[in-house]
Amino acid sequence: MTATIALVDDDRNILTSVSIALQAEGFMTRLYSDGEAALKALTDNPPDLAIFDIKMPKMDGLELLRRLREKSRLPVIFLTSKDDELDEALGLAMGADDYIAKPFSQRLLIARIRAILRRTEPAQPGAEGDAAVQGPIERGRLVMDPARHRVTWDGKPVTLTVTEFLILETLAQRPGIVKTRNQLMDAAYQDDIYVDDRTIDSHIKRVRRKFREADPAFDSIETLYGAGYRFSEE
Repeated sequence: MTATIALVDDDRNILTSVSIALQAEGFMTRLYSDGEAALKALTDNPPDLAIFDIKMPKMDGLELLRRLREKSRLPVIFLTSKDDELDEALGLAMGADDYIAKPFSQRLLIARIRAILRRTEPAQPGAEGDAAVQGPIERGRLVMDPARHRVTWDGKPVTLTVTEFLILETLAQRPGIVKTRNQLMDAAYQDDIYVDDRTIDSHIKRVRRKFREADPAFDSIETLYGAGYRFSEE
């Protein structure tokens, strides 16, 4: 089925150019010029993915995401300016799935959209290898269920974005084995998408923070400076 992408940006040039590019790739698009107009439409008739500009009048992208997350887990990509590092961190902490800095390549944006949609597709019943790929991962107090995108720590639910889930899954699949940042990038960002080390480090920090909300003593994701990260099974 054709995926529907919602674009929320007060810059009509961006709305028009990105919409044309997405439609050329076979996507359907819905366009909104401010957060207030978008919020009701996104909750009443959700698209498959939404792209929010952070800087908008009336209701900015961060507030739109905050209110949307009260009702929906719709995948969201943020458009940010290069000097919006704090806003990026806030957005990702609030549940955005990714961000891309302006000015951006439309090819890169489309690749990220495809990657997130691929990760959020429900598993096809009876598909060969489902049992092996989608079976729960149990590592001490950690339980991950990829088929349902559920994570618990010591029985307590932990809510992760798709990207955070993939990074943790990569670490948990082989406890004690060090994964470099490049390996984690490959797991979380396919289609030859480049992200810098800071992005992976930021994801790790947010994953740790979420687990420490369930268990303040959580320390199972270890940093090996100059090497990468590993999951320590208790």
